[in-house]
Amino acid sequence: MATYLDGILAWHRERAGQVTEDLVRAARTAPPVRSFADALSGPRVAVIAEVKRRSPSRGPLVPTLDPAACAAAYETGGASALSVLTDEAFFGGSPADLRAARAACELPVLRKDFTVCPADCLDARAMGADAVLLIVAALGQGLLESLVALAGELGLDALVECHDRTEVERAVDAGARIVGVNQRDLATFAVDAGRAAALREAIPSGVLAVAESGITGPEDVARLTGAGYDAVLVGEALVVAEDRAAAVGALVAAGRGAGVSR
Repeated sequence: MATYLDGILAWHRERAGQVTEDLVRAARTAPPVRSFADALSGPRVAVIAEVKRRSPSRGPLVPTLDPAACAAAYETGGASALSVLTDEAFFGGSPADLRAARAACELPVLRKDFTVCPADCLDARAMGADAVLLIVAALGQGLLESLVALAGELGLDALVECHDRTEVERAVDAGARIVGVNQRDLATFAVDAGRAAALREAIPSGVLAVAESGITGPEDVARLTGAGYDAVLVGEALVVAEDRAAAVGALVAAGRGAGVSR
């Protein structure tokens, strides 16, 4: 039976771009990257704060969102990195959102989108992203390995997203240096709040571990810090907060208060 994810991927695959000389040139001449991996490698748990206008599960979040003001507030609150949705059809984002957010701060920026081909990696670099999202469930193993390698050649870090133990093993086999565990089922969009903790031990030492989705407040961050995560990616809870800087600050403080030092 087809899932919502299948529909999203089909839409992106139908519109997959081609690798052209102009695209390669734009990617090769983009501004220097800010290291996403380094931003997640500090002594305390890093908060990746997301710029997000809408979601399939909740609909519009902040349709009139100012990506620059949002990014600046996240940086003020102590975020270590940004994630910016650039998918327009399903999440209301755009490359312009990424460019505006990155220009407003000094943080490295993850392009959050559905990467399905080499042109998507090149496009991410060309628009100024510092990291790219690769979803294991969306990619065959050969393509996953080639996209991890291409990202590295372009200077991009790859956040390789998984949903179960088999996908974690595939990510590691593909050479992933950063593995994300998404607690949201991309078929049903339901959240399993225990998924990240249950899969943490499957991520080997030396690979950065990121917990994603279903993180709504400091208690979740403290729990995931205790489980051994290096970073948390938080979107909806932050973008709808009345005081985004304070909301980020509370998550950062919860990570520090969990007593884990790396």
